[in-house]
Amino acid sequence: MCIVLFDWQPGSPTPLRLAANRDEFHARPAEPARWRGDIFCGLDLSAGGTWLGIHRDGRMAVVTNFREPIAERQAGERSRGQLPLAFLQGHEGPRDFCLALAEQQHHYGAFNLLVGDRHQLWYLGNRGAAPRAVAPGLHGLCNGLLDDPWPKVERGKQRLRDTLVGPHDLADLLAVVEDPYQPDDAHLPDTGVGLELERLVAPIFIQSPQYGTRASSAVIIGSQGQPRMREQGWSPEGQPLGAPCDSEG
Repeated sequence: MCIVLFDWQPGSPTPLRLAANRDEFHARPAEPARWRGDIFCGLDLSAGGTWLGIHRDGRMAVVTNFREPIAERQAGERSRGQLPLAFLQGHEGPRDFCLALAEQQHHYGAFNLLVGDRHQLWYLGNRGAAPRAVAPGLHGLCNGLLDDPWPKVERGKQRLRDTLVGPHDLADLLAVVEDPYQPDDAHLPDTGVGLELERLVAPIFIQSPQYGTRASSAVIIGSQGQPRMREQGWSPEGQPLGAPCDSEG
């Protein structure tokens, strides 16, 4: 998952509204989102983890990688895709989960993790972001740290802000991250991967034959009832892969 845009308003009728894209190599096998017991999520068939999921009890977890120069990358002996599943399959609250994970974070490749429920939302990144509660408000997380002002993050936050002004549902949240706008080179971050790759991954919605947006997801967690999630899969040509997968379907 390479971009997560969300509005966190604890105590409101809808504490969390979220739109996200998972960017990955198209050759990496995966199953689309569906109910797996009490958890609605996709499945990475290479490592067995997930990128984003919800639990019937109102919990949510999502992970992104952290972009580093190739020479500095460390894979870690554990898959970071196991982290969302570990939270959703377990019984710890967001705070306790993140504090415990902080002691084990060196076992994983570079990651950012958000875990939450109707009352708490916590963030941890193992490249310099200690566990902390997320402040109420509208946020963006890509492959830097939370709210790093990359062009795609700032544009995505504004698109989400505009969407939330009026009536909206899961389809409207999905539309927020279906945005192929290419920022100017002068505005791109320098993360040590070279200009060609910076250009490729600069849009919110990435399309190329080998690597790109594989799935777009939207989540709404209300103060009561079961959370809702919708996922749309995408082909290498940037075309929809069938109908969206819906937690209410």
